[in-house]
Amino acid sequence: MTDSALPASLARARERLSQALKEAGRAKDSAHLLAVSKTKPPAMIRQAWEHGQRAFGENYLQEALEKQAELADLTDIEWHFIGPLQSNKTRAVAEHFDWMHSVDRLKIAARLSEQRPDHLAPLNLCLQVNISREDSKSGVMPEEAEALAMEIAKLPNVRLRGLMAIPAPAATREAQREPLAALRELLAALQQALPQAPLDTLSMGMSDDLEAAVLEGATLVRLGTAIFGARDTR
Repeated sequence: MTDSALPASLARARERLSQALKEAGRAKDSAHLLAVSKTKPPAMIRQAWEHGQRAFGENYLQEALEKQAELADLTDIEWHFIGPLQSNKTRAVAEHFDWMHSVDRLKIAARLSEQRPDHLAPLNLCLQVNISREDSKSGVMPEEAEALAMEIAKLPNVRLRGLMAIPAPAATREAQREPLAALRELLAALQQALPQAPLDTLSMGMSDDLEAAVLEGATLVRLGTAIFGARDTR
């Protein structure tokens, strides 16, 4: 993608989300774009920031840290880690990110809590749920999510905010909605079980299922190619 194309693609992504919210009968500010910037250069992130985008999602830790160093002057940028994380790499996420979307083990959450610097606000966490029960996907199984959430909610330097999922692809809007509805219902159950936790986030919906996700209550939708163009191969 050329530099001149990014503002238009970002505007189209925003309009698509706005239209989906309107069709779902939801408030226009009840869901936000998370711009998935993995493999994209810092200059493209800066340009998106200049056009009002603040939240960016990264999958690859070392790449993300290099971008953060180059973009350190953007003090109000919000960094979300959305990829799998090994336990020996938690410190960098604890020190350099605002959100972590892919927590599926207590060990990871506990290390993030222990390693979160005192001068930073608590790290926002989402539990990744394997909502379609795919062998190839990470995530806690739905029936195990409540017990894990109960333990994470006790940790001092993290804040459990909600759930994240990457459902299996589906051919129709109705089929797309089924696992997303299950995730929404799971969040509602957690809100009942943990009334003291600020459980307000459903991180779900990408380019192929954004509209279905908004219909089922998504609050963060993750768009990469739609904003930045085709990903660079790693």
